[in-house]
Amino acid sequence: MPDLLLELFSEEIPARMQRRAAENLKQLVTDALVDQGVTYEGAKAFATPRRLALHIAGLTAGSKPTREERKGPRVGAPEKALEGFLRGAGLASIDEAQVASDPKKGDFYVAVIEKPGRATPEIFAEIMPGIIRGFPWPKSMRWGTGQMRWVRPLHSIVATFGPETEEPEVIPFEVDGIASSNITRGHRFLAPDAFEVRRLDDYADKLEKAKVVLDADRRKDIIANDARNRAMALGLELVEDEGLLEEVAGLVEWPVVLVGSFEEAFLELPDEVIRLTIRANQKCFVLRDPATGRLSNRFVAVSNIEAADGGATIIAGNEKVIRARLSDARFFWETDLKAPLESRLPKLDSVVFHEKLGTQGARVNRLEALAREIAPLVGADVEKAARAARLAKADLPTQMVYEFPELQGQMGRTYAQMQGEEPSVALAIEDHYKPQGPSDAVPADPVAIAVALADKLDLLTGFWAIDEKPTGSKDPFALRRAALGVIRIVLENGLRLRLAALLGHANPATAKASPLAADLLAFFADRLKVHLREQGARHDLIDAVFALEGQDDLLMVVKRVEALGAFLATEDGTNLLAGVKRAANILKAEEKKDGVEVTDRPHADHLVEKAEIELAAAIDTARADIRDALKGEDFAGAMTALAGLRAPVDRFFDDILVNADDTDLRLNRLRLLAEIREATRSVADFSKISG
Repeated sequence: MPDLLLELFSEEIPARMQRRAAENLKQLVTDALVDQGVTYEGAKAFATPRRLALHIAGLTAGSKPTREERKGPRVGAPEKALEGFLRGAGLASIDEAQVASDPKKGDFYVAVIEKPGRATPEIFAEIMPGIIRGFPWPKSMRWGTGQMRWVRPLHSIVATFGPETEEPEVIPFEVDGIASSNITRGHRFLAPDAFEVRRLDDYADKLEKAKVVLDADRRKDIIANDARNRAMALGLELVEDEGLLEEVAGLVEWPVVLVGSFEEAFLELPDEVIRLTIRANQKCFVLRDPATGRLSNRFVAVSNIEAADGGATIIAGNEKVIRARLSDARFFWETDLKAPLESRLPKLDSVVFHEKLGTQGARVNRLEALAREIAPLVGADVEKAARAARLAKADLPTQMVYEFPELQGQMGRTYAQMQGEEPSVALAIEDHYKPQGPSDAVPADPVAIAVALADKLDLLTGFWAIDEKPTGSKDPFALRRAALGVIRIVLENGLRLRLAALLGHANPATAKASPLAADLLAFFADRLKVHLREQGARHDLIDAVFALEGQDDLLMVVKRVEALGAFLATEDGTNLLAGVKRAANILKAEEKKDGVEVTDRPHADHLVEKAEIELAAAIDTARADIRDALKGEDFAGAMTALAGLRAPVDRFFDDILVNADDTDLRLNRLRLLAEIREATRSVADFSKISG
């Protein structure tokens, strides 16, 4: 079957856009072909700094002919209706339509639309100009006198099609004066001459000879392996950096790894300062000395050319810039060390946190008060927690954090340690920002936990109070991340906290029983669903537990959900759920008919059949056992007590007619059903459970 090769050759594409652009190209082209009736076996996209490429394997040679019958208006319909039908069906006159009959509706028009199959090259040539003109670049530009927009000036297009056994043909099309061909170019400096290509294997081989590694992942492997080998030869280790590796692989078509150095005197700076300075300014990797665990004074640069001098000039240029930037960093470091952290707090009074929530200084005061409230609940020393909260943002005005905002917290901890603060206080200054992502560790020290919770709860309650909640995919203040952070800190540290009470301490506007508190608790429930769903839990079980009043102890909610899930996975659980839902449906229908909710206890005098007498007794026993189990937070025991209802409920529905002719019997049996509903509601709201 034929294969297709496409290349869009341009000026340098920003590294951050390349991988997404390659995937967009694959999706847009393959979707358009499938929409036109062309199928394929597989597709792979590629990106280098100067090209996007796509290979589609196993294409059908063309689309199949189609025949469609489109029903139209009845015979004798108004002229306007006929005109619309003809226009939609592509008919010139009503004489081209057929007449069909329906025994009930009479005669009506039918248009038979037949479309012949088309060759794949013809279809591809038709779809590509629109795909290229409308390509979804985050940013694009126009150049010269043309009107087309592309990320950078587009120079040429390769488009070839054909089976492996034949010479592929060029698929002819044109986009704003750029005609497709089978001609491309290699590396800008090392192999700039044009050459012909045929299909993927030939294309990739010729690019390699022209000093271009087509596959981005292979470029990453070359860089990483060469850097590790160069480091090992020096007795050092590469400090892995996946983000930088991805970026550098998008900056070079022919990666050449070089090693440089800087003065050992700069090693007095914290490792992270050195790494960020070199990374941000020169896109270079740093090396670690395994003997000390600290950084060495060597770095790895990645060049895009094989220089005649072996890269000496390139390394010298990098060393010059790195030396200057590290000199700046040392100046910032030494300046920051001259003033204690606490002396910087007044500066926070002039730093706006949010126009409706005041300054960073005001926020620090809130964090300090809230940390005092939380500390006893998490086993933290109150004064240490308050001290850590007071200093938590004190590194924001430092010159080092101003230069490298990603160092906030980390520099605060370093400065605090050097200034003699308690170890737990210094640790909390860094860890209170955690977790900052799903793979980030949560704080484990009690003081850090208290400040981290205070920081996130203040953020959430503050923005809820001013009605700046996340909407759709927009979350500019990272409130979803903050809520998930609270959830992970609580669960992973096994903390028993009443969330509603903490929200009230954080902000009076979200005090218990307020509408904002209920809304914020619902937000936590949604985040908990996301968190537990990733671990395999069912979202409906979380709904069923959260529906109960006062479920704001996240650790206990999760334990209830786990126990409920285990119970419903058993035969008893499955059958009881069916019985409870049946009882609920009958009650719902009868309560709607009577206009009154069934709430009273059943009368023993009206229990006449064996099945209903046994059910009433079983409910009383289960209710008492469930109450005792829940009092001891034995959720598995509560589920065992629920399981005791399964057989009596089944017998009741097998043997008893609920809607008896006798009014008293009917009402009493409805009350029994209400008892089932209430007994199970002490564990979870079964109406929220699917199945």
